[in-house]
Amino acid sequence: MTKIGSTLIGLGILAIILNFANMVPNVLLWIYNWGEGVAWGIKLGLIAVGAILLLVGRREKEEGT
Repeated sequence: MTKIGSTLIGLGILAIILNFANMVPNVLLWIYNWGEGVAWGIKLGLIAVGAILLLVGRREKEEGT
């Protein structure tokens, strides 16, 4: 789960950085169909879900399960 979590965090941060540079990839253009606020929510949601998965994966690794 840690790999998936870190990947989601990276994608969310990359989407934010590319948005500020006006270089949004075609894969992410669909999130702007609903407006800028929803796009920010999706990007921040990616980061939040990624952080949760990362923390859960680390806890599982520490417990040995």
